[in-house]
Amino acid sequence: MPPAAAEPLTPERILETTEEVLRRFGPTKATVVDVARALGVSHGSVYRHFPSKAALREAVTDRWLAKSVVMLEEIASAPAEPAPSKLESWLEALFEAKRHKAGDDPELFATYIVLLGENSGVVEHHLTELIEQLSRIIGEGVAEGSLSAPDVPAAARAVFDATGRFHDPQYAADWLGPTITAEFEAVTALVIRGLRA
Repeated sequence: MPPAAAEPLTPERILETTEEVLRRFGPTKATVVDVARALGVSHGSVYRHFPSKAALREAVTDRWLAKSVVMLEEIASAPAEPAPSKLESWLEALFEAKRHKAGDDPELFATYIVLLGENSGVVEHHLTELIEQLSRIIGEGVAEGSLSAPDVPAAARAVFDATGRFHDPQYAADWLGPTITAEFEAVTALVIRGLRA
């Protein structure tokens, strides 16, 4: 084992290293021992921060999903932008974030698809956050008179479901198609037109 690391062992450092290990070995072969070895510490040191392999994998998945939530929250919270424009920007940003994750790092994206399937609690929390952001945008539109929705939460869920092809990882292969941008724009325009007051 290498000498003690110069950097303190933090949950963030463990999560960053876990991503690298998952990228290298994949979700089925990566172990806590591999993570500890990459960090130059004992596996017991990793377990002091994450009590099990499942907890570590769940934290990695949550960290990955949270990056999208933070970026989308900036759009949802933007002042002085009309709700239809904000909704369009939000949907576009979600699509681009997912497409970049799939295209820029396909090995890690494939790993996360496996992890997402294992961690439904993390995924459900993530989806709830996204739909809540959509609810706020649509609610602002109803309040300002630019959008119409008798049941804002139901409308938000419907928008999320209607645009699923552009953010659900099961459709990642479609995101490389030559017509996907035009298809996204057509669906988004239709959704927003349907919500206009």
